[in-house]
Order: sequence, then C-alpha cells, then structure tokens
Amino acid sequence: MMKRKCTQTVRGQHAMDGAGVHLRRVLGLRTVKDFDPFLMLDGFDSSDPDDYIKGFPWHPHRGIETVTYLLKGEIEHGDSLGNTGVIHDLQCQWMTAGSGIIHQEMPIASERMLGCQLWVNLPQKDKMTHPTYRDIREENVPVVKEESTTIRILSGVYANRNGAVKGDYVKVQYLDVTLEPDVVWRYNETSNDQTLFLYLIDGTLAADNSLTKFEEKACAILMSASSSSDSDFDEVIVKAGARGARFFLIAAKPLNEPVAWGGPIVMNTKEELEKAFNELENNTFIKHKKP
Repeated sequence: MMKRKCTQTVRGQHAMDGAGVHLRRVLGLRTVKDFDPFLMLDGFDSSDPDDYIKGFPWHPHRGIETVTYLLKGEIEHGDSLGNTGVIHDLQCQWMTAGSGIIHQEMPIASERMLGCQLWVNLPQKDKMTHPTYRDIREENVPVVKEESTTIRILSGVYANRNGAVKGDYVKVQYLDVTLEPDVVWRYNETSNDQTLFLYLIDGTLAADNSLTKFEEKACAILMSASSSSDSDFDEVIVKAGARGARFFLIAAKPLNEPVAWGGPIVMNTKEELEKAFNELENNTFIKHKKP
C-alpha cells in the first residue's frame, strides 16, 4: 500500500473577527483550491476571556455549512430558526446555512477556550436548501479506543462505526484523534479521490516520509494521494511527538465548482453574491423562518 504524502503545511495567521475575537485563521481565501470543499478553518485557544468575550453578534450566512467543535469552554448561540443553547466541552454545533440564516455565537468566560470552526462549501445545487441546525452532544459521538490512541467520530465512518453526523450534502469525514507520546498511527479509510487534511490542535505531530519533522499546534497538514499509486486508499501515517498529539482528520470529495465569496456568504457567481447582499439590504434574505 502506498502512503499519502504531506504536500503542504499551512500555519495561517493571527486574525480578529466578529466583535473583536482573537483567533488563528488557518484556512481561508488562499487555500480554497487546494482544500476544496473546505473554505475556512479558524482555530482558537485562549485562557484570557478578553480574547473572545465580545463574540460574534448577529450575522448572516448563506451557501455553506459551519461546524463549531469545542474541546474546552462554553459558547451561547441562537439563530433565526429559533434555535438557542450552549455548546459545552466536547460538543459540536453543525449548521447548514443553506438559503440563509442569521445567528450569533457568544463565548462565555471560561478557564480555557479551545476548539475550531470549519466552513464546508455546499454544492451549487444545494446552495439554497432549507437551513438546518444540529446540536451534537458528547454522548452522541462514538469513541473508538485503540492501543495508545483514542478516536472520536464526529461524522463519517471509522472502524465500521457511524459518526454522530452523516452529512446530507457533503459527506465529511471528521475524526478527533488523540495520540499518546511517540505513538505511530496508521489510517487508510478515506479514498484517494478525497481532499484529506489534518488540523493539529495540540501537541506535536510528524507526517513526513521519515516521521522526524514535527509540526507544532495550530496548523493544517494537507495529505495527498500518490499519483503512482495502484491503490484506491493510500495510507496516512503519522507520529506523535514527546508530548503526544491531538488532531482532527477531515476529508471529503472536492466540489470542483467556482467560488464567489463575500464575507459570511459563499455562492458560485458574482451575480448570486450581489443578489444575496441586496436581499440583506431590503430584508428579503431569510427564505425560511422558524415555525
């Protein structure tokens, strides 16, 4: 079996978003093509509430799914469908914005705020689908324990076990993997026609040919299948550093569609983007309201 190769490491840059939230924008406009169908990945890790307490007040989305996964902390949320609640440790908010939704995410002062938000692009045919919201609790997420390794299955399938989410529009494989120090982990359950990357959220991890070049936290490692491979499932091989590693393995088939991106709205053409912002101005943006 051939091995998937580390072809790109993206460390992103510090950014400020919302009403003044400090975060690390790992994926964004510059990585859209290589990481298709994944648009954006914002990582956050802080023990200072001043970094995040101002939050993300009411704002719109259309044409994407947002996946907020929290390892530590608390975030209050609400949306135009009438959903409200709080995301706690090891919980996930999976929102399909579809035709349009307005929501807010307001972090609560915590000992540590650790997690990330991922944006998944929606296919052109599903851009204007009905908005939906999924509240994924810790007990909803299957956990597989292997030797010196723990895998939580947020979405997709691992070791013949279904994750908490299947994915209605884009089938996303989303695994939360924790490795003990110096452990080598092998994975070959994602086909080569899918974009696959690792987001290192804590510790150090090596994913090169010799497994000796360790990357620090808050980076995305793009793993590409070998062009000379005879296998449909090339293997991912990684090794944790001396302090262990925690990372997310995220994968899905690329859409290979044009992207027109304007702030919180992602469509396929400039005209569709302009229409969305015109609808925001004339109060016709929301197509589906709460029952």
